[in-house]
Amino acid sequence: MSEGVVDETLAAYRSSIDNIDATLILLLAERFKVTKQVGVYKASAGLPVADPEREEQQIARLTALAEQVNLDPSFSEQFLRLIIDEVIRHHRKARDDAGTAGD
Repeated sequence: MSEGVVDETLAAYRSSIDNIDATLILLLAERFKVTKQVGVYKASAGLPVADPEREEQQIARLTALAEQVNLDPSFSEQFLRLIIDEVIRHHRKARDDAGTAGD
């Protein structure tokens, strides 16, 4: 194949990947909308920002799912921990914002 000629098969794969990537971003955005609400609720209720027991349950559940669908469970766990860390960061911010709201 000469340079500049688009391989239609590769282009179709890449188009599918692009669509999946966009869907992942939209799903993450939706997930963080909900977890932001959780953070605000936790702050108003005086609950801790993190719930290590639930986090471990979720990681175990979703790592098992990853194994069922032949996705590397180690990668899945790293990905989930990244998301959880970001959620906790948001929850801390919500707690801090709630603490200064009455100032």
